[in-house]
Amino acid sequence: MKTESKKKQGQEKIAIIAGSKSDIKIVDDTSKTLSLLGLDHDIQFISAHRSPEQLRKFVLTSKVDLFIGIAGLSAQLPGFIASLTSRPVIGVPVDVKLGGLDALLSIVQMPPRVPVACVGVDNGKNAAILAGEILALKYPLLLKKIQDIRK
Repeated sequence: MKTESKKKQGQEKIAIIAGSKSDIKIVDDTSKTLSLLGLDHDIQFISAHRSPEQLRKFVLTSKVDLFIGIAGLSAQLPGFIASLTSRPVIGVPVDVKLGGLDALLSIVQMPPRVPVACVGVDNGKNAAILAGEILALKYPLLLKKIQDIRK
């Protein structure tokens, strides 16, 4: 599926990847918070189950600093992304069934040497803030914006 780019493609610091367009509310929350931080980002809807080769190609060719994977149910998306890159991956579990616990456990129970950070169920805003905190190590001017948002 095609991207909704927030800036000229290739200049983004973060890629938001959602497994389904049904996750649009969480994608929007994440995107709005990243925009408040002034972080350029790209939005993709690519399923790890239905389009694994498309996802593989996107991750392997992307120049972003960090990925945010948004997924429900078995929530394989963040782990699949992490298996392809050594850049940070933040998973956002989505409440589809079981209060999102199934998705949360799928994201946090990764095998050794394939870490995925995980925020609370449906909490794309925290994923965006965590992404900003990680990137502030490389871009120190982000710290003030993060402090302002956290107030």
